[in-house]
Amino acid sequence: MKNKQLFGLLMAALVGSAGVAWVPALADDAEPTQAQPVLPKEPLSIVSASGKHVFSVELAKTPREQQVGEMFRTQVPADGGMLFPWGAPQQSDMWMENTLVPLDIVFIGPDLRVQSIVENAVPQSLAHISSHGPALATLELAGGVTAKLGIMVGDKVEAASLALPTPAGSLPQTAQPTTKTP
Repeated sequence: MKNKQLFGLLMAALVGSAGVAWVPALADDAEPTQAQPVLPKEPLSIVSASGKHVFSVELAKTPREQQVGEMFRTQVPADGGMLFPWGAPQQSDMWMENTLVPLDIVFIGPDLRVQSIVENAVPQSLAHISSHGPALATLELAGGVTAKLGIMVGDKVEAASLALPTPAGSLPQTAQPTTKTP
């Protein structure tokens, strides 16, 4: 837990000048020790040159769901995954602590297109995996799926939870940097 708290404090210090910092909140302030129950799902499609690829993804919406993510799971279905919708474009930083299987981490840009992909992220690694700029969401898929299906940067992503609000009458949202530990 000390490493996560230190990382959270470091991230807060780095973004403190922006006025808002997000440090992972734990519902019971306990270190996760097991996989979380299956979260509510929704269909997500990625439209690429090789076709339309449909997944059934779990939605990690709360800070605790996002902090636990795919930890301790022993498999991710080839047509499944987990979506982390941030609500507004923001920096997304991930690592693979307590994640037992390789994952493809797909950062989704504000334009609803794949902005970057980290293929086969190493299980249990604490290496920093960054969106390198504002992401609207982060998608975790089974390791190797993006290469197998020909999913590439620039492909279109479609999901109900990524629908952007209409700008008429809405106020801009303040981006909150995120740190998620799968």
